[in-house]
Amino acid sequence: MKKLILLVFLITSIFANEKNDDLYAKAKKFENEHNYKEAMLIYKQIAQQNTKEVKILDKDGANEATLFVDKEKLEEVKATKKVLDPIEDKETRNTLSQMLASSFDLYPYEENYFLPFSYASKSNNDRKHVETVFQLSVKKPISYNFFGLKESINFGYTQTSWWQLYSESSPFRETNYRPEVFVMIPYGKKDKTYLKSLKFGLLHESNGQAGSTSRSWNRIYAQSYFQFSSLFFSPRVWYRIPDGANDDNPDIEDFLGYGDLTFYLPYKTQTFKLLLRNNLKFDDSNKGFAQFNWTFPLFGSKNTFGFVQLSSGYGDSLIDYNHEINRFSFGISLSR
Repeated sequence: MKKLILLVFLITSIFANEKNDDLYAKAKKFENEHNYKEAMLIYKQIAQQNTKEVKILDKDGANEATLFVDKEKLEEVKATKKVLDPIEDKETRNTLSQMLASSFDLYPYEENYFLPFSYASKSNNDRKHVETVFQLSVKKPISYNFFGLKESINFGYTQTSWWQLYSESSPFRETNYRPEVFVMIPYGKKDKTYLKSLKFGLLHESNGQAGSTSRSWNRIYAQSYFQFSSLFFSPRVWYRIPDGANDDNPDIEDFLGYGDLTFYLPYKTQTFKLLLRNNLKFDDSNKGFAQFNWTFPLFGSKNTFGFVQLSSGYGDSLIDYNHEINRFSFGISLSR
């Protein structure tokens, strides 16, 4: 159940502390037994130990909607409440409570990282070998169990930027934007199956540029998640929605193909991820891409990780979809 595993990683990275080791071990035991309900109850208990109730009171002392916020946020909320004038309308007060607690249910989606050193094999007069790469990725749950399949409907947004930090004027060479809507459906709760969940999505990707450097495409995709002990295996296939006469990159599928394959391996405090992509043309026009990520706790931290990335092939970024590039990067990651 990939969604569960991702949630486990999220909770671990944000709320982990030494006192919770026994609870984590107990939750992991339930998870290995496919008793996901009991496991989730324990993970929720761990999270609540690190949060506290916040209530905004009206001028007569009546309680408003209860919010749970991080303890580090609590003092900021209290201080702000003291200087605010009372508001008569209940719905307005509830909205204010949400604003103060920053409670908008945004969660990490793909990796969030900052790689100050990234060496690429391609360069020219305006593009140096060494640059900085960073990625921001969040998701917003929209609905749960709308179709009665215990599925979750989400909006995701991922932004990856290539920054020529060490060049004169330090320009941003390119930024790729990937908004998407996707559905996650858990699978195999009662009987032990290798298939854990299914994912279906609509994904847009572009680089926000104009003219000859403009790149964009839209895809619908289907993805599945399999578990073999601690190894996770995730094949994805996609169909490109035609762009018509205004297509910026009509041959992009010749280089990026029609799907990819990802392997995940969490081992103790480390994670290993391998992404493979190929156009499946077994002749001189064969094009492929491979990317390997390694994360590990940074100086003993449980919510900041060292991040090493190696990649080779076509599609390093949208502007380079038809260029072969080898890259080595390292830095820090805030989610994995």
